[in-house]
Amino acid sequence: MISRRCFLGRAGLAALVASVPSQVGGQGQVSSGGAAFHVVRARPGFAGLRGDGQTPTAIWGYDGAVPGPVLRVKRDEGVIVRLINDLAEETTLHWHGVRVANAMDGVPHLTQAPVAPAESFEYRFTPPDAGTFWYHPNPFASEQLDRGLYGALIVDEAEPVSVDRDVLLLLKDWRLGPSGSLGAAGSDTGEDFTVNAQSSLEVPVRTNERLRLRLINASWARPMSLGFDQHRVTVMAVDGQPAEPFVARDGHVALGPGNRLDLFLDMTLAPGSAARMVAAGRDGAVSLVRFAYDVGAAARLAPLADPKPLPANPLPARIDLRNALRLDLPIDPAHWTDGSVAASGRYGPPLFSAKRGRTVVIACANRTADIAVLHLHGHHARLLDNLDDGWKPFWLDTIMVAAQQTARFAFVADNRGKWLIDCRPLGRVTAGLGVWFEVA
Repeated sequence: MISRRCFLGRAGLAALVASVPSQVGGQGQVSSGGAAFHVVRARPGFAGLRGDGQTPTAIWGYDGAVPGPVLRVKRDEGVIVRLINDLAEETTLHWHGVRVANAMDGVPHLTQAPVAPAESFEYRFTPPDAGTFWYHPNPFASEQLDRGLYGALIVDEAEPVSVDRDVLLLLKDWRLGPSGSLGAAGSDTGEDFTVNAQSSLEVPVRTNERLRLRLINASWARPMSLGFDQHRVTVMAVDGQPAEPFVARDGHVALGPGNRLDLFLDMTLAPGSAARMVAAGRDGAVSLVRFAYDVGAAARLAPLADPKPLPANPLPARIDLRNALRLDLPIDPAHWTDGSVAASGRYGPPLFSAKRGRTVVIACANRTADIAVLHLHGHHARLLDNLDDGWKPFWLDTIMVAAQQTARFAFVADNRGKWLIDCRPLGRVTAGLGVWFEVA
């Protein structure tokens, strides 16, 4: 099991972030009966992933751009997103980490029919949780995500949070050839990191300003390790859910594929200074973000006091494990459905069926030689301690399991419908694995 210390600082587990100001809104946003309405088109486009003066890369993107539009809504406010498919193949939208109604989860043949070329589908839901989330094609359409189909969904708290600015950093790694073209999965091409689809980003700041950084690892199969030099980093939320604030050791944090972190960063250097956020790359540290201090007056005379926790979301304060339904789910292809088979609608029988409100404990023994990443749909879970005498002080919807290790997690099955658990063994070219369960 990966401990909190390892989760935040394990060497070699890298966290990349892409950065966009929080004020950016979704394209085509209008009001529809009190709900925010967005139209997004999945279509081909071009992106300058390698920087100015370089040949653009042919991508697939929402509205033809990478990343797609930032969709923003308040907690408990409705949102409608019309997906128009301008691709030559089927697609769907999955709202990663959002506890949506089952019909809106975007899993083809399990929760909806796939959206055919030239067709559209409207996703309607009311986010119950404030936090940092993201959207992408269904979990078995890895090539679509690798080509650039991803974007952020930000759900704001009902009450203001004490920060000066909100900055979104969307991280992605790419396999680009010398001409800037996308390489096939597993090809021997270069390693290129982007933040908000840029090779690097400069964020202007002022002394004693407090930033809320929303980090999303939009890479399908790469953990990311990030370092912030000269700054104290406070972790405020994990996978969109508020955590008891804690300071990241030595200014380092880690994100598994699909994970998100909300960080508070107090800019305490002198006017005119500069600092970096770097990612661990194959050939050493890669500078992703430069925080450039204004030479003028400070934002305030002194830094703000230590932050209070973010407003709580409606998740249980405690989970009763005494009468839990307990299952073993080895990370072994023999116990899962191959993603290419599942994507065609052949999911097999459910792993389990539970009445709404039942506590479920799953032990995942990773019997492979690779790190595996699990994503639990429609729910958030706690990582359990070995003796069932406690759990890690944060919620997760996406869990990394180290090779030859076992992770145990618990959740309350309180969202009705058929829910997927998808799995991706890292280091292997695969469409992923899947099992599903039902909440009645």
